[in-house]
Amino acid sequence: MLGDVTDARSYRVMGVLNVTPDSFSDGGRFLDVDAAIAHARALVDEGADILDVGGESTRPGAEPVAAERELARVLPVLEGLAAAGVTETTQVSIDTCKATVARAALDAGASLVNDISALRADPQMAGLVADSGAGCCLMHMLGQPRTMQLAGGPQYKDVVDEVRAFLEERMLFAVREGVREQRIMLDPGIGFGKTVEHNLTLLRRLPELAALGRPLVVGTSRKSFLGQIIAADEGQQEPVAAEQRLPGTIATNVLALERGASVLRVHDVAPVRAALAVAAATLGERWTARGTTRTS
Repeated sequence: MLGDVTDARSYRVMGVLNVTPDSFSDGGRFLDVDAAIAHARALVDEGADILDVGGESTRPGAEPVAAERELARVLPVLEGLAAAGVTETTQVSIDTCKATVARAALDAGASLVNDISALRADPQMAGLVADSGAGCCLMHMLGQPRTMQLAGGPQYKDVVDEVRAFLEERMLFAVREGVREQRIMLDPGIGFGKTVEHNLTLLRRLPELAALGRPLVVGTSRKSFLGQIIAADEGQQEPVAAEQRLPGTIATNVLALERGASVLRVHDVAPVRAALAVAAATLGERWTARGTTRTS
């Protein structure tokens, strides 16, 4: 059925397509519709099982974007992907917190709503997901993108316990609103209102989150905590640049797979997928790639 997601044992690679001027690692590169579609097709060729299209940056400090502007960025790209037949072979996700954007994206061929607010930002989102039959990804975030990493830093008594309780509560909320549990994925929100140690603790203890029984999405790709770790190892004060964080991205994705992650959200699909293939072969048949099978 449309929107149903895989069980928590198999893994898929979600390729990131930011149609924004200000995303932290590739802002402005794919604002042009043709460039965005070409990049999407390249991600599919590299092995992306899901394309995650977003028109509003969620980097720390990012300012909100009006729905009209967000739609103007993503809708031509989604329509172009549909016209090119991409939505027939590859699942397309819309990365948005706005029901109006999600509705237009679903009409244009998307079948998954990736909502970093976990259905909190827009009161109409849960009903839209329930009625449309789309899948959804519910993510943990402390605060809002523009405030989540302010001076003083985010505070938790136990980051894993609190993230798990939040995700469980949001999943129960979604089900009460009519979303079938089989359509739900969960994301601990690496880098969203967390310190370096919070992120590492979540990665170490992913099995506690995977125990919730839904496919677990992990997005560490090019994130600043990797830049900080690599820089510290090299004796540098400032984090290394985003394009130098691929080794850390690969390492964390392989570890996340071993600890129960089902969907790995990345910018660099080909090298991460190759690393995951080797890791999965080593771990055994429980960790099997989905290939290009749709989740509908």
